[in-house]
Amino acid sequence: MSIRLTVAQALVRFLAAQYTERDGERRRLIAATWGIFGHGNVAGIGQALVESLGGVEHAGGAGDTRAAIGSGGMPFHQGRNEQAMVHAAVGYARQSRRLSAHAVTTSIGPGATNLVTGAALATVNRLPVLLLPGDTFAGRPADPVLQQLEVPYAGDVSVNDCLRPVSTYFDRVGRPEALVPAALAAMRVLADPVQTGAVTLALPQDVQAEAYDWPEEFFAERVWRVRRPRPDTAELDAAVEAIGNAERPLIVAGGGVRYSGAEDALRMFAERTGIPVATTQAGKGVLPYDHPCETGGIGHTGSATANALAASSDLVIGVGTRYTDFTTASGTLFAGATRFVNLNIAGFDAHKLAALPLVADAREGLTALAGALGDHRRETAGWARSKREWQERIDAAYAVPDEDARPTQAQVLGVLDTLVDGSDILINAAGSLPGDLHKLWRTRSPDQYHVEYGYSCMGYEIPAALGVLLATPGRPVWALVGDGTYLMNPTEIVTAVQERLPLRLIVLQNHGYASIGGLSEAVGAERYGTDYRHRDADGGFTGPPLPVDLGANAASLGMRVLRPHTVRDLREALADAREATVPTCVYVETETADTVSGPPPAQAWWDVPVAETSTRPSAVKAREEYDRHVTARRRHL
Repeated sequence: MSIRLTVAQALVRFLAAQYTERDGERRRLIAATWGIFGHGNVAGIGQALVESLGGVEHAGGAGDTRAAIGSGGMPFHQGRNEQAMVHAAVGYARQSRRLSAHAVTTSIGPGATNLVTGAALATVNRLPVLLLPGDTFAGRPADPVLQQLEVPYAGDVSVNDCLRPVSTYFDRVGRPEALVPAALAAMRVLADPVQTGAVTLALPQDVQAEAYDWPEEFFAERVWRVRRPRPDTAELDAAVEAIGNAERPLIVAGGGVRYSGAEDALRMFAERTGIPVATTQAGKGVLPYDHPCETGGIGHTGSATANALAASSDLVIGVGTRYTDFTTASGTLFAGATRFVNLNIAGFDAHKLAALPLVADAREGLTALAGALGDHRRETAGWARSKREWQERIDAAYAVPDEDARPTQAQVLGVLDTLVDGSDILINAAGSLPGDLHKLWRTRSPDQYHVEYGYSCMGYEIPAALGVLLATPGRPVWALVGDGTYLMNPTEIVTAVQERLPLRLIVLQNHGYASIGGLSEAVGAERYGTDYRHRDADGGFTGPPLPVDLGANAASLGMRVLRPHTVRDLREALADAREATVPTCVYVETETADTVSGPPPAQAWWDVPVAETSTRPSAVKAREEYDRHVTARRRHL
């Protein structure tokens, strides 16, 4: 038996019947579609989405989404910016532990190229999102068409090809029957914990609307089982031997622990063996901050406790981590004699730093290690006091000597810290906040800390918060942004208002790029071009601050805006926002004077090359400091 449908109708119907399953939990693989319509997708995917709804006239907020899923239709969310739609989909996928994802449809041309940054973010962070950009006519009835890129040396190239390097799977569906293998391959990759990331199916606009007789089997419910591979016996034996011989072992826990749902397995392993745990940005929260084995963040934005343990360790057990430069302090954190055992589901990551690889699911690998080690216990002594001292440094950064003063950024975090519980979720990605949060935030639940620091993309926070709200309705979700990030991508505020999603947005106004300003000063660039100020007579940017009111902008987009001026006001505003049922913005002018205490400085180095020759004393001094740090870099072989 066959069913006659357009390619777009067939794709939407196919997607509605795809599921993942892990540990008996079954989830819709593609739970919703985000879209902005143009001539390259409105008559294809757009018409198919309308047809898929059947009796469901509109899918809006989280409740409407569940109703549409229950009806067998495809819920739809209207975005305002293509990049932002991908960020929203990524936020949803991360909160769903990669077991459920969203699709994103765009028109051809600029709508499609706007996907590239979001796609790169998804792939860098190993998070699934299905991209469905419109493409130019496969049949080429007119050449060129509106928004087509002409490439003289290749007639089959379109702007969608720029998505190839940032996609873990890419296909162009040039004929109706090609959809069947392409769609199946796309689902396979999305559901694969090793290969997952941005998956792109480019859809020529004429092919989208073309009818075909599809086999009924194509639309049958299909379950993609998410694997939990167990470790190889020989690799397990080698890892157990290395751990058994180690005198000062340390666990570095990354995002793979969370995606595996291995938090309990990690806790039990650490408690049983006595091995302390340090966390990357993606791994922070896999143990609560007050757990006896938790030492804090590691690396350039980490704690003094974790970094001291890393520097003295003779064995590092990496669990679900990619070992970015922020984690390794650009290769200067771990001692030259340190060896590594890397438990990772991806062989690519398991072999990093010349490690003994343990290629397996994080939960299965930790369980196997615990069983094989038996009663082995190797406590690293002396760091409990360091942890207490670090907590005192956090208290000092959060301290408020004057309730009627303008708050610092650290004090904003401190006030928020007094109001939240384990149900709250904080979202951030760029600027100075990721460093402050990694060092200071006291995480209470495994999914509370949502900092995207793989691609560290300005503009991620607001749309990602919408995705998280759709994945976990009823929980307080906070997007924390500086003024620079806000200006990059505030558009999905309108979507929050439309969908009635109670986004809680904290905008910290410090009149410029505070993080890069500090880095600029450190590398001898003298903060040039990092403050939001009027030009001066010499052509620089040292004039008065720009008269920008981002609170007024948020209000113009439909948000309720609270404007605290003092720490006392801030306590009331944040408490009010936490109870809000509508999108609410807390707009805070922060104190940035050098006389105000802030978070502890970086506890480890980060390599940003400095000019090797310069006529300016600041750059000369910065280069001398750079050369001193470079000598500490090590190759682990």
